Amino acid sequence: MGHFILSSSPIIGHLAPLLPVGTELVRRGHRVQVLTGSRFAEQVAAAGLEHVVMPAECDFDASDLDAAFPERTTKKGLAKLRFDIDNLFSNPMPHQYRALQSLLAKSRVDAVLVDSAFCGVLPLALQPKSERPAVFTAGVVPMYVSSRDTPPIGLGLQPIPNVFGRIRNAVLEMLVRKVIFAPCHRVFADRLREASGAELPGYFMDGTTLTDGILQLTCPSFEFPRSDLRPGLVSFVGPVLPPPPATFEPPAWWADLDSGKPVVLVTQGTIDNSDHSRLLLPTLHALADADVITVATTGGKQLTGDVPANARVAEFIPYAYLLPKVDVMVSNGGYGGLHYALSHGVPLIVGGDSEGKQDAAALVAWSGTGINLRTGSPKPKAIRKAVDKVLGTASYRTRAQDLRRELAGLSAVDTIADRMEASMRAQLAS
Repeated sequence: MGHFILSSSPIIGHLAPLLPVGTELVRRGHRVQVLTGSRFAEQVAAAGLEHVVMPAECDFDASDLDAAFPERTTKKGLAKLRFDIDNLFSNPMPHQYRALQSLLAKSRVDAVLVDSAFCGVLPLALQPKSERPAVFTAGVVPMYVSSRDTPPIGLGLQPIPNVFGRIRNAVLEMLVRKVIFAPCHRVFADRLREASGAELPGYFMDGTTLTDGILQLTCPSFEFPRSDLRPGLVSFVGPVLPPPPATFEPPAWWADLDSGKPVVLVTQGTIDNSDHSRLLLPTLHALADADVITVATTGGKQLTGDVPANARVAEFIPYAYLLPKVDVMVSNGGYGGLHYALSHGVPLIVGGDSEGKQDAAALVAWSGTGINLRTGSPKPKAIRKAVDKVLGTASYRTRAQDLRRELAGLSAVDTIADRMEASMRAQLAS
């Protein structure tokens, strides 16, 4: 029997893809511990896994970041982005690493799997491979790996596939590293030094490249190509999507979705949904006089404001039941939600500008599966124009269907479980 640790930031969208992997490893006869936030004890237990509570110093509530970090309400734009990088990723590192060390000290561990934001694994990854278990990153957000072929991470830009594009990338990369995110790099390096005494060997946003492998939860067609990737570093394994609930009680208006009119779904995801005036309400108003049915899912929050006659509202509807009826999804760019839509061949419109969603929006536009609104607070006019274009242009649905078939050929849970078992066998053989 092997012993594996899954570690996740206290963010449900980051934890959720790891749980089915843990369940599969348990099914294969292994022990699995999950180091994550205290709020997720029930979900971890329901997956048949051992829950280990994150240290209080880094156990924040990601569903209400402003309440978790009151100072965040005073920040806007770049200052807010820097604040989030420091407080959600860098500052938790020493506390996360301490918790991980405690687990490693108690018994032999064969491999560790973390989400992309769990920086506490980096001090472990920097140790000699002979002195530690294998360490893997589950890519639950767009791939954060610098390349001469891509613009810097965090700007929401697409590659330009020629020499001028590489020149642009190099200039922007220097600006980002030396000016825009230089303070964040210093904080990250300080936290790494505080955690383990180690020096940061490269750019802080390339931290995942220090692990033994990035298991990216997508397909190659939904990620920018990088000709300078380290061989064997990245494996595209496909998304981990939650199974449909055993029972589903449809809302009273469910039959309206079969009226023959196009169905437009709008959602602000599970984190950035406290202010529905950013995307959800503008979409409802933009489509109020359109010959469509608009479905708004509020992420468990109460919707306040006028609801047009052609709109239908619910706090939550399982995507497995809803997406087969949807013609286009308007989203703030959550990575999991985008892949759920693409797994059903649904084209996308994305308005996101926080937590890496601007980079997800760029991937949507680059892949041809939808439109990037280039803001997290789009105007109704821009939303209406984008919806009309997606519904009226066959190529968006064609590309979404292409990716649906590509994603269907991948099996993330089995692939990741196989990889972790293989690392266990290699370690035992050495």
